[in-house]
Amino acid sequence: MSYKCDICGKKPVAGFSYSHSNRASKRLFKPNLQKQKVQLNGLVQSVKLCTTCIKSGKSVRPLKHSKKG
Repeated sequence: MSYKCDICGKKPVAGFSYSHSNRASKRLFKPNLQKQKVQLNGLVQSVKLCTTCIKSGKSVRPLKHSKKG
């Protein structure tokens, strides 16, 4: 699986890291991905989501089962 958010498609982007003397070296800026169980199309699936999608409520968490007894 790729390092990408399953909802918004956010993925790593290339950029530069600058030292104190302003020399540039290439680096990757990665999204903060978390594994979460969400309800998609009526099914509970484990997907990778960026924290922006989690905070904005774009994902629907499945209901917790109550213990009977």
